Amino acid sequence: MASIRKELAEYGLFPKKRLGQHFLVDRNILNKMIRMAQVNENDVILEIGPGLGEMTIGLAKKVKKVVTIEIDPNLVEILKKKVMDYPNVEVVKGDILKMDFNRLLHHGKESMKVVANLPYQISTPLLFRFIESRQLFSTLTLMVQKEVAQRMAAPSGRKEYGPLSIFVQMVSNLSILFFVKPTAFFPPPKVESAVIQISWKEKPTVELKDQEWFKKIVKGCFSYRRKTLFNALKHSELPLPPDTELRIKSIDIDPKRRPETLSIQEFANLAEVLKP
Repeated sequence: MASIRKELAEYGLFPKKRLGQHFLVDRNILNKMIRMAQVNENDVILEIGPGLGEMTIGLAKKVKKVVTIEIDPNLVEILKKKVMDYPNVEVVKGDILKMDFNRLLHHGKESMKVVANLPYQISTPLLFRFIESRQLFSTLTLMVQKEVAQRMAAPSGRKEYGPLSIFVQMVSNLSILFFVKPTAFFPPPKVESAVIQISWKEKPTVELKDQEWFKKIVKGCFSYRRKTLFNALKHSELPLPPDTELRIKSIDIDPKRRPETLSIQEFANLAEVLKP
């Protein structure tokens, strides 16, 4: 896989910074990632950002079908040629953040596994989309920026704790499998990466009567995370009741606490008591 540099040169291509292109050149990492995804011959896989198709082909040899999404039109044409001998690979050109998952995954009723080396700049918004559409996916095995993995796993009270931590931990079981050095990529990124695996809980950590309001409360609080809880809410422009401070105290939460100190259950209680 060290020949990826040579292959890119042969096609006259250069990694595009605006697309966050960092090509994995360490075959050991790639094989380990596929192995830990625990794929089998009955699996349908969604891959995002396949690059030159090294992981695509590795997966295609082991699974029923691979649907791979690539935004770079030059790479799409190269991929289609490279996978001509693999009829179980479908190459789709497009922006995964703008795609309708239900239309995209027209493979049948079975859920998919996601195995992907995600471009850094789309990893967080894409994770939120996976959470919203989790009924379509059985597991996610993803390479993300190490800092994103740490935010996902952070407990309350840590500076990394925030909306991503809460929404991931509410509905999933998260494992950080291993870390990856920048030297495993071409060009090497400035930060380390992490391979994570997500499976879904049978029931969310807390039961919510109004999920959308809960999301607004969490995001509103963390939009001003340096402020106290009450001041953050006051600046959030949410339609809050005039006695907000008293309501916060009524559920045994000090309005002067910082948002990152609240547990998921406390955020659920907060959303419920502040509901318009």
